[in-house]
Amino acid sequence: MSALPSAVQAPPSAPDILHRCRKLVRPALTEAVGRLHPWVAEMAAYSFGWCEVGGAPAAAPGGKGVRQALAVLGAEAAGADGRAGVPAAVAVELVHAFSLLHDDIMDGDATRRRRPAVWKAYGTGPAVLAGDALFALAVETLAVTPGGPGAVRLLSAALADLVRGQADDLLFAARPFGGPQRVTPEEYRAMAEHKTGALLGCAAALGAALGGAPEPAVAALDRAGRHLGVAFQLVDDVLGIWGDPAVTGKPAGGDLRERKKTFPVLAALGSPAARHLPALLAAPARTEEAAALIEEAGGRAAALDEARAHTAAARALLTEVPLTARAAGELHGLLDFLVGRDL
Repeated sequence: MSALPSAVQAPPSAPDILHRCRKLVRPALTEAVGRLHPWVAEMAAYSFGWCEVGGAPAAAPGGKGVRQALAVLGAEAAGADGRAGVPAAVAVELVHAFSLLHDDIMDGDATRRRRPAVWKAYGTGPAVLAGDALFALAVETLAVTPGGPGAVRLLSAALADLVRGQADDLLFAARPFGGPQRVTPEEYRAMAEHKTGALLGCAAALGAALGGAPEPAVAALDRAGRHLGVAFQLVDDVLGIWGDPAVTGKPAGGDLRERKKTFPVLAALGSPAARHLPALLAAPARTEEAAALIEEAGGRAAALDEARAHTAAARALLTEVPLTARAAGELHGLLDFLVGRDL
């Protein structure tokens, strides 16, 4: 019997892509954190899941490493070796960790990835200090690269947007669910682009820039990452109301009990069918009724439709500029995985 022709190798799965990029970035990220003051370095390592309080080694759940992967794939999309994007990956991961440390304090969130948040484990002041150190370390990491000035400008612009988004998010909490002062879906969309999308876009753009990509490709990857960030946030909003606690690690309906102004809620409030929703949201014991009403009023469907629209926009941007075939395929696969997770 004649041998069958070799099969075309299947593209790697999204978890495999994330694992490959984390493995590539981890030594440089560990080395960067090791340059910090020992106590601050311990808090940073704790935030990444590398150690327990006191410094004992641990293998606690960490993040997916999405921003790291986008930076590495951005460099590869420009035709460079993925290692060219490692400084970008380290910088955005440090900024992401910094933002989470400070966000947990501002939001009063006591846990992060099923462990006490850094401010609960070490104290508020130390957690603020650790966040500041991570921010400074991110800037230093980029400043010493060959493309340092331009890379720092990209990161600074993303940070300005991140702060703008966080400011809007904090202000939303004080606004009512009903009436002319309520938060609109359009305002929420802009907040999500700034708070979540800016750093995702920056990761891909920085990796591409350090990989030698031309400016149009850098800009397109930045915009694609921003659309991905909005879609990612919208899916998070859906999971925050209807997600399986065994998968999300959060209690069912937790976002409703905390009266968060997520996109499904805001979209539902625009429907006459949801006229009783503000009253239900004011009663934590009635979260199941609130979730059912939000779905009935179209909030869940609106959030998922919006996520699909931003996913499509990201895809369109990835086809506008010449990218290496392998990296482009992996970027598309990553997009599918992140937006379609656990729904």
